[in-house]
Amino acid sequence: MAFYDGRCLDPTGGFFHFFKDDGTVYDRTTRHLVSSTRFVFTQAMAARRFGETKYLDATRHALRFLREAHRDPATGGYAWQLSWDNGRKTVLDATNHCYGLAFVLLAHAHAAMAGIAEARAGIAETFELMEQRFWEPANGLYADEATADWQVLPYRGQNANMHACEAMLAAYEATSDQRYLDRAAVLADSVTRRLAQHGKGMVWEHYRIDPATGGWTPDWDYNRHDKTNIFRPWGYQPGHHTEWSKLLLILDRHQPADWLLPRSQELFAAGTEHAWDTAHGGLVYGIADDEKHHGKMVVCDGDKYFWVQAESLATAALLALRTGEGGYWDWYDRLWDYSWEHFVDHEHGAWYRILTPDNKKISDEKSPAGKVDYHTMGACYEVWAALEAA
Repeated sequence: MAFYDGRCLDPTGGFFHFFKDDGTVYDRTTRHLVSSTRFVFTQAMAARRFGETKYLDATRHALRFLREAHRDPATGGYAWQLSWDNGRKTVLDATNHCYGLAFVLLAHAHAAMAGIAEARAGIAETFELMEQRFWEPANGLYADEATADWQVLPYRGQNANMHACEAMLAAYEATSDQRYLDRAAVLADSVTRRLAQHGKGMVWEHYRIDPATGGWTPDWDYNRHDKTNIFRPWGYQPGHHTEWSKLLLILDRHQPADWLLPRSQELFAAGTEHAWDTAHGGLVYGIADDEKHHGKMVVCDGDKYFWVQAESLATAALLALRTGEGGYWDWYDRLWDYSWEHFVDHEHGAWYRILTPDNKKISDEKSPAGKVDYHTMGACYEVWAALEAA
C-alpha cells in the first residue's frame, strides 16, 4: 500500500492507473475497468485490516468513480476503458466483458464488507446484470464478451468464470445470500471438473460453442502466437490452476463437499510441479502439451509474472493449514524466498510485474492498467485470515 499511498488518488475522480518503478505516473488519463475495480478492493481491504478512515474514504472515492464514470445508466453496462481528463470523460472502449463485471461484483462486495452500506445494492444489481446478459444455464457458465448494446460475441473463456466464482464467494461473505454461494459452486464444478475433462484434468483457457450441442469445446489455437494478451493467453496457465485451487478451498470452507479438497490438491500440483523453473526459480507463465512427446508438459512462456507467484503462495498456505501436510509449507517458503529476492521492490515498494525467465526486469513499468497489486495484497490478506482462523 505504501507504494500507492499519496500518489494514486486523482482528486477529480478515481485513481491513476499507470506507475513506473519509482511511482511516477506515466499516463494520467487512461482508466481501465479492471484497475478501477481493483482499487476498490485494495482500499476496502486496507480499511478493514487497519481501520484507518483514509482508506474508507478512498474506498468510497473508488466506488463512486466506478459507478459514475464506468457505468452506463442507459444500458447498465460498464465501459472497459475510458479517458478521464480532469473530470472530462471519453469512452474509449464500451465493450462489456464478463471478466469486468466479475470485478464490479467483487468491488461492491468488498466495499460492503468494509462498511459502505450503499454498496450492498450494487451486489444484487451486478449479479442480476450478469444473469441477464451472460449466464448460460445449460452450460453452467458465463459467456465472455458483448458489444455495448449487449450482442454476445462468440468467444468463451474460463478466466471470466474463475473470477466470477471469486466474486460470488465474496458476495456471499458480504450478504450471506445462499444464491451467490450456490452459483460459486456451479462455476467451480463446471470449470474444474467438467471442462477440465478436455485437458485430462487440467483447465484450458479458451473455448467456442459447439454448433451441434450448444456446449463448450476447446479452441486449442486461440491466441497461440500472441504473448501480449494478458487476459487471454495461450496455453495452460499454472497461476490459474493454483488460483482455482485456492477458490475450491474457500468454497469448501463455506459449503463442504467431498471432492473439493482432493481436486484443490490436484490443481495445485498441476500448477506447480509442471511449472517450477529448477534453473532460475519461480513459476513460469504458460505450459502446454509437448507435441512431439504427447502427455508431457513443456514451457510455452517462460516469463515470470508477479501474480502467479502471489496466488500460488497463498494457496500453499491454505493447503498447509487445511491438510497439515508440511510439503505445502515448503512450497510457501520456496515461493516467498523467490518472490522476496526477485519480485519485491525493496526500495520503492510493491512488486515488479513481469520478469524474464532468468529474472531480469522487462521494463520500468511496475504497475500498468490491470495490476494495482490486487493479487499480491489479496494473497497476504488471505494468508493472514487463514492463520488467524487456524
